[in-house]
Amino acid sequence: MRRELCPVETLYVPQRSRAVLSCTLDGPVDTAALAAAFDAVTAEQPTLRTRIVPVAGGGHALEPLPEPERPRLTTRPPGEDAYGEELNTPLTVGGPLARAVLIGEPGGHTHTFVLTVDHVITDGHSAITLLNRLWDRYGERLAAGSDNDAEPRPPAWPAPVSTLLPPADEADTAAYLKRRVEETHLRPVELLPYDVPPNTRLSEGGPAHRIEVARLRLRPEDTLRLRTAARAAGLSLHGLIGAALLLAVRRRMDGTGPRVLACMSPVDVRSRLTPPLSADVMVAAVTAHLHALEVRPDSSPQELARELGAALGDHIERGDHFREMRIMPDVPRNPALQMGTVINTNMGAVSGPRLPDGLRVTDVRLVPAREHYFPQAGRSPLMACVTTFDGRLAIEFPHHTACFSTDFMAALRDEVGATLLNLTAEDGSPRSPEPTATVTA
Repeated sequence: MRRELCPVETLYVPQRSRAVLSCTLDGPVDTAALAAAFDAVTAEQPTLRTRIVPVAGGGHALEPLPEPERPRLTTRPPGEDAYGEELNTPLTVGGPLARAVLIGEPGGHTHTFVLTVDHVITDGHSAITLLNRLWDRYGERLAAGSDNDAEPRPPAWPAPVSTLLPPADEADTAAYLKRRVEETHLRPVELLPYDVPPNTRLSEGGPAHRIEVARLRLRPEDTLRLRTAARAAGLSLHGLIGAALLLAVRRRMDGTGPRVLACMSPVDVRSRLTPPLSADVMVAAVTAHLHALEVRPDSSPQELARELGAALGDHIERGDHFREMRIMPDVPRNPALQMGTVINTNMGAVSGPRLPDGLRVTDVRLVPAREHYFPQAGRSPLMACVTTFDGRLAIEFPHHTACFSTDFMAALRDEVGATLLNLTAEDGSPRSPEPTATVTA
């Protein structure tokens, strides 16, 4: 029994992109109970027990995995680069669409749990919900003892989100697509130039090029100040972050005049359906809003934020997020439809896992990763994954070292942090974010 992917879901197949969630834990972890908890959540979610297969005539489908090939929790010893190795390990082609790994010594009190899920079957909201549900099941398992092993349910496939959209007039969709394509031709946007020269090889015997992550993480009090400052100015936090990202990119381009840059904001569709689609449902349910604007090195972050926030609000109020999902199958023919200078994801304020007594979570992360990067292109969008777990704003900047160097991305991260925190300085004096080292991954 298979479930064919809709045209929107099919777009994610060649991208080979994945959501990598992790949590750092302080306290003992019962590995058997965690393995049973992971079995329980995969038993509840048929898409977590599938692989992607081609179908006759083109396209792809989800196909249930044989029982021996179901994803299971694996363990590995700690190491300086254990998280980085997990981040850089893609999901197997034709294999499970999820992977769970517990890093730590048996019986130890410090662990890192890493959960990887293919973007074909998830988005940020459902991935975070899955992580939290897994730890809920872990607590339930500890409380219940060793009984109640999970049995897989027969596949009850979730419907593709593209089939749940409100009715639309084909002429309206065609006109919207025509207008969007014309806009991209009239205002082509610039991308962030790589600082690593093409065909640069690393020193012999050194590490291979791979994914690294520069991370900005604010203290809870600075996160609160930033939210308060945004609210007092009538701005959205999402808009302020987008403005800080655009300014950091513009200052890494030549000249002092304006450049046309664009902010791409993923838009959650599931919460805007009627009825809303629960984040428990493991399907990709996002589309995007793209807004192009002129940015100078000395542009006001508040004015940029105001324009970005107003444009996104108008987009959603018009129902254009539904139109964007309807035209997503046209993106391969018109890549500029989703070509932003910066990609500013934002999951909003969410809670991390709830853990049983004796176990404490000290950090939660969500990092998008891809299998393919293109150093030969010479430039690309800047990816910024924004989360606020338990009151702490974090921005993850994943990048490939064949494109952007560690130092380049660390400096960009620091500038974004300085821009944001300077907006909260009551006396006008600059503030500094909490130092957060680049994670080599």
